[in-house]
This record gives sequence, structure tokens and C-alpha cells, in this order.
Amino acid sequence: MSNGDCKRKSLTGFTLIELMLVVIIIGVLVSMVVPRLAGRTKEAKIAAAKADIEANIALALDLYEVDGGTYPTTEQGLESLRSKPTGSGAPEDWKGPYLKKKPMDPWGNSYKYACPGVHNPHDYDLSSYGPDGVESEDDIVNWEK
Repeated sequence: MSNGDCKRKSLTGFTLIELMLVVIIIGVLVSMVVPRLAGRTKEAKIAAAKADIEANIALALDLYEVDGGTYPTTEQGLESLRSKPTGSGAPEDWKGPYLKKKPMDPWGNSYKYACPGVHNPHDYDLSSYGPDGVESEDDIVNWEK
């Protein structure tokens, strides 16, 4: 192999046309994928709120109930999962905090909590007003609609 062949191999690479073709292909793929993902944001937030209501906050409330014998009252609210409630009805055997921070729904609003619940009179009602932020049909709740 001559010295000229080595130089020629080291100078080879992608041509401008090949690079442009790759950029165009990536652009086409992005233009097809991004709109599909953008529509999933609302669905992802709804799924996150359902997970909070049915699992995360529910587990914290159940742990509170196991330690204290009852769920927090409506007045004590979800804040009692972060700091020990005071006054009448405060559990003596509080072992929290049961949550690290105040639970907020994916839209930045507080979850609504009531105990005893209107829909679950022997339990609690827990809900998010959903994407529109007002009480309506799109609310995410822990009871049967």
C-alpha cells in the first residue's frame, strides 16, 4: 500500500448529500412522532392523578389509619399525613410523616379530601378536579361514578 492510499482513506467520510439525507430522515421521523406524544400529555397526567388517588395517597392514609385507629378528619385533611395533627381527635400514636410533601395533582391543585366521605360514608372521599380544575365530569375520584 502506498503512502497516497493512506491519505485517501483518511480523507473519506460522509458527503454533504449523505448528511442532508440523514437530517431529512430524522426530521420526517420527528414530525411523525412528536404530534403523537404531544396528545399523550393529558392522558399521562390523568394516569398520574389516578395513581396518586388509588395508590400513593391511599397507602399513606391507610398507614395513618393503622397507626392512629382512624383516618384523618376532613378538618385535619391531607396535611396530617405530613405533620402530626393537634387538638381533639389527634392520634396519640402518630408515626409519620406518611408523605414527604403536600400532595398536589398533576395540574398543580390540591387533592380534595373528606372523611367521612359523602360517596364513601364508612371511609373517605379523595378526588382531583382534573384537567379543567373545577368540579365536573372529568374529575378523578376514589369512588364509583
